[in-house]
Amino acid sequence: MTYPDPIYHGDQGEKSALHRPAGHAPELVYPNGNEVHYIATGASTRGLFGLYRWVMGPTPSGPGPHFHKTITESFYVLRGTIRIFNGDEWLETEPGDWVHVPAGGIHGFRNESGEPAEMLLHFSPGAPREGYFEGLVESGDMTDEERAAFYLRHDNYWL
Repeated sequence: MTYPDPIYHGDQGEKSALHRPAGHAPELVYPNGNEVHYIATGASTRGLFGLYRWVMGPTPSGPGPHFHKTITESFYVLRGTIRIFNGDEWLETEPGDWVHVPAGGIHGFRNESGEPAEMLLHFSPGAPREGYFEGLVESGDMTDEERAAFYLRHDNYWL
């Protein structure tokens, strides 16, 4: 393994760091109270990755088994117990656990603990997942055909 080709070609560096304060409000709050914090979007990282903080309340929630063809996804548990499907079984993960799913890898996650839980979701490359997260709110009002097109547009293949 070697370093990739340069993506910055200047000689002096640049002042381009991004900062998101800890107390920033979530960009999305679902009807069940779950929050999504857009820490770093694909647009803000020039397509390199997306990083989101997923905050779940005590009510059971989360997607069942699915996979993506264009992106990898990683989960880092910050608080609580989160069940993460690794393609074979549902793992009971806890703070400090990390699960990485390559493109094509079957996965899902659920908070079924009855307690709040929180994790970081990392996508690479930085696909526009915000449209997917926001569209989920309206997916219940879509026809079957509209819902299938929505999932396909956002690289989500349900099992």
